[in-house]
Amino acid sequence: MAMESLLTILLIGAIAGWLAGLIVKGYGFGLLGNIIIGIIGAFVGTWLLGRLGVSLGGGIAGAIINAVIGAVVLLFLLGLIRRR
Repeated sequence: MAMESLLTILLIGAIAGWLAGLIVKGYGFGLLGNIIIGIIGAFVGTWLLGRLGVSLGGGIAGAIINAVIGAVVLLFLLGLIRRR
């Protein structure tokens, strides 16, 4: 993996985690935790939207929206588990 690809993944994950933390209030894990959730959420979003047959297009904007959707789902599920 090239250094540019790694930086792009981290940047998209950071933006997605931050946005997901704003959307799902009370379920956040702090800045660093939300960034990690954003990176994992990118994979969750890709899998989930692929299973639903939804395509958000390509490019950075599509990747960020995809990652935010996955991160929101992941934050919500982790929040439910953490509150029990």
